[in-house]
Amino acid sequence: MRIADIPVPDTLAARGALALAQEYQSPALTAHAVRSWLWAEAFALVDGLSGIDHELLYVSAVLHDIGTVPAFDNHALSYEHAGGHVGIALTAGAGWAPERRARVLDVIVRHNWPSVDPEMDAEGYLLETATGLDISGARPDALPRDFVREVLTAHPRGAIAAEFGACVVDQAQRKPDTAARRLVDGGVLDKLSANPLERVAEEGREGAGIRVS
Repeated sequence: MRIADIPVPDTLAARGALALAQEYQSPALTAHAVRSWLWAEAFALVDGLSGIDHELLYVSAVLHDIGTVPAFDNHALSYEHAGGHVGIALTAGAGWAPERRARVLDVIVRHNWPSVDPEMDAEGYLLETATGLDISGARPDALPRDFVREVLTAHPRGAIAAEFGACVVDQAQRKPDTAARRLVDGGVLDKLSANPLERVAEEGREGAGIRVS
């Protein structure tokens, strides 16, 4: 399994999603979004899921945290709902049918569910599983180690633990009835700092001759 085996959708919606992410999100948050897409596609392979809407999965993954940035932060809605509505607006402009636009909201919202049944929503399951790995360290050994190292080298974790941790705490404090509160109460800060991917990233830097302090 290699990054090159996972094609980036070459569509108006996909290009627009990445442009929005790069313009409004920090580099660390955008790298997290792209890693989440790659993990999601990899989990589709290892879990044997077929019939995936790859464009929908890409757009949803790239935009799944955009509701946390100041330009799109909503004073009442959870950040995943706010981000989902950004996805609806983007895909409406790209000409998606209403039913498919609604799926972007579904998938982004469900990435913050404790779990998603793949038979009910395959793309939602894949994004929830992927972000569970990138944030909380869930299923760390499910994907090939060489692929994990390649993704972390191409899209480094950087300051995602500190940045996302601060973001979700802020969301939980301002919107205590949203999923952000559950994440904080569930120990997401500890999970971020203890994420096994941090150690894999260090191994990769050491293997490349980069001193890790």
